[in-house]
Amino acid sequence: MEEMLSFGGLPILSWADDLEAGALKQAVNLSRLPFAVRHVALMADVHQGFGMPIGGVLAAEEMVIPNAVGVDIGCGVTAVRTDAEGMRKADIKRVIKRAAEMIPTGFKHHKIPRPWTGFADVPDIPLLKQGLSSAQCQIGTLGGGNHFCSVEQGSDGHIWLMVHSGSRNYGYKAADSYNKAARQLNDAEGFVPREYNLAPLPVHSDLGREYLAVMNYCLRFARANRSCIFDAFFQAFCEAAGPRQILDHIDIHHNYAAEEVHFGKTVYVHRKGATRASQGEICVIPGSMGTPSYIAEGLGNPDSFLSCSHGAGRVISRKQANKQFTKKAADKAMGDIVFQGWHGDLSEAPMAYKDIERVIELQHDLVKPLVKLHPLGVMKG
Repeated sequence: MEEMLSFGGLPILSWADDLEAGALKQAVNLSRLPFAVRHVALMADVHQGFGMPIGGVLAAEEMVIPNAVGVDIGCGVTAVRTDAEGMRKADIKRVIKRAAEMIPTGFKHHKIPRPWTGFADVPDIPLLKQGLSSAQCQIGTLGGGNHFCSVEQGSDGHIWLMVHSGSRNYGYKAADSYNKAARQLNDAEGFVPREYNLAPLPVHSDLGREYLAVMNYCLRFARANRSCIFDAFFQAFCEAAGPRQILDHIDIHHNYAAEEVHFGKTVYVHRKGATRASQGEICVIPGSMGTPSYIAEGLGNPDSFLSCSHGAGRVISRKQANKQFTKKAADKAMGDIVFQGWHGDLSEAPMAYKDIERVIELQHDLVKPLVKLHPLGVMKG
């Protein structure tokens, strides 16, 4: 259940029990935005981000904030239930090894353009047109950081496959370009204090409409990217496990803004590191690469603007994790999970994240857990 906080602006409803000072300060800034509506919602996995905390939900009237969507527009998760009911460790190793051969990670791209129907109807916007040739080689690539492909054992007895990735360079370029444009506009118009780093764009302005068009195209691209990655991952899985069927397929975004109606008002709901969880909607809440994840059902709580956490949430920054952790400690935390290596980046070690069980418990009024997934094999981006 949420806790209500107040610091002179709109109320802040928090489902977290360990709200760090940096994230709280950013939430207070959100609560003081003149166009914010009703309250600010903080999910159980909340932690400090850029401008807006990750795990934050903001409803804004007539405004969209590029920095409240984030740099990886449309980042999200695909989760698929297969008809397999178990796997030998040797076969899991084959899946991860084969997937690493087929799916480019980090800054690697495909060497030749890849097909996607969405490339034929890219909006006539310079940023998208200029990035088209690069995007055609980036689609179907995992990226780095916390992006991953995993083989999971479900509490329902089935093997699940998960893919976590987003809109790649398209999303990053869009976020950077339109945040700069919003900052310039904000300097001229004075919508919000500059130090908030939450410069908005009026949704009915030319620039606002353009950003929304680019953002929505990036959402499409992100979903297509996960689909292409999954196709390769499923091929690797079937090569090791034999021909298999897909029983359920779930795909969700957790970095975007959408026009919705809440508390009788049409608003733009910004979910930065938060997942939509309307009544009966199926959600995916990943833990870390070494801890369980959950398939859950949304309960449609209006106080969270129909949202839930997008994962476990960090307890330590990426920079600090790489300073503090050792490879030996990170390997130990992964236990007997098949894992292809850290690539010199220890920021995604399990101990960098909150306890997923506690995060799920804290949002019992937002989602109902359906299936618990235990990682068997992970390919890190």
